[in-house]
Amino acid sequence: MAFISYYFHWSEEGVMQLEHRERRKWCREISGINKELNPSKEKKEKSITEMQPARFSFN
Repeated sequence: MAFISYYFHWSEEGVMQLEHRERRKWCREISGINKELNPSKEKKEKSITEMQPARFSFN
């Protein structure tokens, strides 16, 4: 949700009113725009929908 809010300057309330499927669609759209604006020839950049959650160890 923060991803969409950051790029589109939408409120948390506005983003929460979207269905999950619609939020994922907007994440793909934003990621596509970012890839077009900031192409990387050295490495393939992942979209937010391709990223895995961080695994933390609190030992």
